Amino acid sequence: MAGNLLSIIKNIQTMTKQLIRLFTVFGAAAMLLSACASQQGASAPTANSTHRAAKGKWTLNSVSYEGMPSTSRISTVFSNIPPKCLEGSQWNLPENGYGSYSITSTGAGCTATTQNIMWSTRNEGGVIMFKFKELLEGVKAKNTTDGYGVQLSSVDNTSMVWRAPVTVDGKTAYIVYTFNRN
Repeated sequence: MAGNLLSIIKNIQTMTKQLIRLFTVFGAAAMLLSACASQQGASAPTANSTHRAAKGKWTLNSVSYEGMPSTSRISTVFSNIPPKCLEGSQWNLPENGYGSYSITSTGAGCTATTQNIMWSTRNEGGVIMFKFKELLEGVKAKNTTDGYGVQLSSVDNTSMVWRAPVTVDGKTAYIVYTFNRN
C-alpha cells in the first residue's frame, strides 16, 4: 500500500509540473499577443480614433501643393472655391458629424459664406479618409449624394493635415490643407 501511495504522489507531482509548464507557455503567449496588439493599435489609427481626434473647431491655415510643377495652377476646390479663399476659414466639426465651415476672406474672387456639412472618417483600403458633403437648405443629408473626400494624413491635439490627390500631367500630385485647432 505504501508503494501505491508513493506512486500516486509521484504521478501528482508529474502532473503538477506539466500543468505549471502549460500555464507558463499560455501565459507567455498571452503576454506576447497582448504586446503585439498594443503596438499595432498605437501605430495604426482607425477611422473611429481619427474621428474623435478630428472633432472640434479648426482654422485652415494654408493650402499648399506637393509634387506639382510650379507652372500648374488649381483654380478651384470643393464647391468652386479658389484655394486662397479657404485660407483662414473656420471649420466646426462636432462629434455628431453635422458641422460647418465659414469662409471669411473677402479677397479677389472670395465670397464670405457659411456652409453646413455632414462629415465622417472612413478607412478605405488602409487609408483614413475625411469625407464631407455640403448640406443644402431643405435637403436631408441622406438625400445628398455628392461630396468630397481627402486623405486624413495626420491629426492630433493641435494640428490636422488633409491631402487631396489630383492628376497633373498624368502624375499624381497633392493639394495639402493644414489646420490648427482653435
